[in-house]
Amino acid sequence: MERLPTPPGEQTQANALPDPAVTTTTATATISDQGIVTGWSEGAERLLGYTASQIVGQPAVRLLADDVDGTGGLVDAADTAAALRRDTAGRERWNGAVPLRHRDGHQVTQRLLAHHRTERPAEWLVVSAVRDRPHPPARPVGKPSQEGDVLREWTFRQTPCILAVFDTDLRLVRANVGMEHALLLSEDDMRGLRLSDLAPHAASDEADAKMRLVLDSGEPQHMDAFLHHSGVSSEHGWPASLTPLKDPSGRVRAVCLAAHDMPHEEPARQRMQLLHDAAGRIGTTPDSRRTAQELADAVVPRLADRAVVDLFETPQPADTSHAPQVRDFTMSRAAVSPAPDSGPPPPGDSGPKVRHLEASPVAQCLAQGHGALFDAGSPALAEWVAHDPEAARLHEPGVHSLMIVPLRANGSTLGVALFVRHQHPAPFEQDDLWLAEELTAQAAMSIHHSRRPARDHTTTMTLQRSLLPQTLPDQHALDIATRYLPAVAKAGVGGDWFDVIPLSGARVALVVGDVVGHGIRASATMGRVRTAVRTLADVDLPPDELLTHLDDLVLHLSAEETGADDATPETAGGIGTTCLYAVYDPISRRCTLARAGHPPPAVVTPDHTVRFLDVPAGPPLGLGGLPFEALETELPEGSLLVLYTDGLLETREHDIDEALDTMFAALARPAQSLDTVCDRVLTSMVSHRPDDDIALLIARTRALQTDHVAAWELDFDPAVVGRARQHATEQLAAWGLDDAAFITELVVSELVTNAIRYGRPPAQLRLIHQNSTLICEVFDSSSTAPHMRRARTFDEGGRGLLLVGQLAQRWGTRHLPTGKTVWAEQFLAADAESAR
Repeated sequence: MERLPTPPGEQTQANALPDPAVTTTTATATISDQGIVTGWSEGAERLLGYTASQIVGQPAVRLLADDVDGTGGLVDAADTAAALRRDTAGRERWNGAVPLRHRDGHQVTQRLLAHHRTERPAEWLVVSAVRDRPHPPARPVGKPSQEGDVLREWTFRQTPCILAVFDTDLRLVRANVGMEHALLLSEDDMRGLRLSDLAPHAASDEADAKMRLVLDSGEPQHMDAFLHHSGVSSEHGWPASLTPLKDPSGRVRAVCLAAHDMPHEEPARQRMQLLHDAAGRIGTTPDSRRTAQELADAVVPRLADRAVVDLFETPQPADTSHAPQVRDFTMSRAAVSPAPDSGPPPPGDSGPKVRHLEASPVAQCLAQGHGALFDAGSPALAEWVAHDPEAARLHEPGVHSLMIVPLRANGSTLGVALFVRHQHPAPFEQDDLWLAEELTAQAAMSIHHSRRPARDHTTTMTLQRSLLPQTLPDQHALDIATRYLPAVAKAGVGGDWFDVIPLSGARVALVVGDVVGHGIRASATMGRVRTAVRTLADVDLPPDELLTHLDDLVLHLSAEETGADDATPETAGGIGTTCLYAVYDPISRRCTLARAGHPPPAVVTPDHTVRFLDVPAGPPLGLGGLPFEALETELPEGSLLVLYTDGLLETREHDIDEALDTMFAALARPAQSLDTVCDRVLTSMVSHRPDDDIALLIARTRALQTDHVAAWELDFDPAVVGRARQHATEQLAAWGLDDAAFITELVVSELVTNAIRYGRPPAQLRLIHQNSTLICEVFDSSSTAPHMRRARTFDEGGRGLLLVGQLAQRWGTRHLPTGKTVWAEQFLAADAESAR
């Protein structure tokens, strides 16, 4: 005799009858199609610790936990949510194990069963069995033989009938293969759930009521029908009996449900089996034409003798008012089964073009948005064959039945599938049409998702390009060249960016950053962070203070995206964004830098020595509350300042040390232009499209000569205003800018008067002439900043800054550790500059 399985007295959990001491409840939740929790039961609270008031109205993704995949890598909860959306799209039911996060933080991996309810509002009903502890092994009654136990187990599992055992709480504890096939669920998926949880339907409620009657009366009951997974009962079910299972004392311990498959229901069984088998065969690759062929191959010969799938090059609106019924239209023949003898199509080929007439049944089905059946004697089919050569090719000798089913997904029509019978003796029926629509819905959703990455990548690239600087601003402190290489990875384009921001006093800010993540969200977040940097730079914050404010902003943005009430590091989904911010002053040739988790910048001196600047390594943005430090250094004129993102150093061909050596060697070689330096760095370090985005910014420093800057210390006396105007007039004459004297005298007068009246000593006036720009700056040691206001008719003050704002192109206040500088910038006339 062959080796027998588990000996008596050592039954597994699945073989054991339930212990009355074990409490089992059903965790139930409802989730809208938009992913919002709309219902929450006490069982769900018991499972995850959240009360209904805490979770209803919140995104369901908050309940997902990070998990470890098969390779040991960490799968983010957002990735799990995206995978669940893909798996459930277009389906009526889904089941599987999902990593969930308990309210106290620990992970709970739970098997879930979800039913899609299409009544308004459409939502998902999610159920799961919750137990206090595992079922203990059942105590054997008597001492049956080992062989007898095994035979009984084999009989239960392999009997052709449908068998299921429910405990006194009407929860399933055992199910045989027939029950698994009937509901298309494994025993593990069903254990602990009621029949009304497994197949929400009125007939399930009837079965529950009759099982309760069996428990109470101890008498068997009968049902006219039993459910299968789609929820259809009496018309497509099987007669079932409900029998009490009693212990030796006569106490009812469980109820056995036995359903008998009737021979006339075999076609329905075959259709359900085909639907189940096709679920794993359709949509195995991101190739839309391959998916179309998988659909055609799945139905031939089990449903049809011949299948054809035609796809639109561009999805069409599913709205019938926009359907292509008013004119002829062209599609690509993506799949034919049985396949022709010409061999497989070349890669990338969309298939031969097929033209359908506006009066054809294909056009009418697309216009109506649902499938249709045609027999050989149908006038519509006869007229189509008579006028359409394509129909004549489909209408082979012996064809007696045809089905036409549109492929639709997410509000778009992707194509059409045609199914033909000429060998099957029976014509297509409505049940066959239902099955064909289910199969084409699976294929359409897979094709939609296969085309979506390309569309998303294009959209993300467009968004990314539009958010990066289109042209570099006009400034004279630095010569600048930039490069941006998007990633080629499946995750999509990331959030790398760079920027060049002119500041007051002829200074320039350089920024390079990397927003964590990829795709449209990362690009959009990059745009928000870049805008915030520009806003903070406009108020002339020092680099370390700017990063502090930016850190707080990223923290709040991340909390806003995750729906958290409080901005804490635990809720900040955007944690990990890095940034390097540098300010270069061409007058002092000093550069001040601070970084938040970003790689340090490199400097190439005029003698071609390459080194890293030892900028203190601050934490990435979004952690909150941690300080940033700045480094100030002097750069010789003609030095190269190299800013980049980490994608440049994380290439597949090099480790980090080798990548640094390669970059330093490329930077050390002399070059006539910065564009040549950028191209040389990228060519030497990147041999193919990178896995992560790369942003590269190289700037060559210039120095503003001392004869373009004039400064005067001012006495803190109202009489000094006249001397300040005289200083300015004489200096403009020395520069050959006499035409600008009138406006400059007014600006100097107002700024100096404002400093003497409201500031504190000492005070200083400085004029900076840079090409076509004249900058007037007045410093005093008070930290109080002036504000423009509208003066009333009889006010003696309040008009000075208004006058400055009208005369100058820009003005503002720059705070310093020991005071402030109020500045105004004028654009000089072209003739004055040319005279200079």
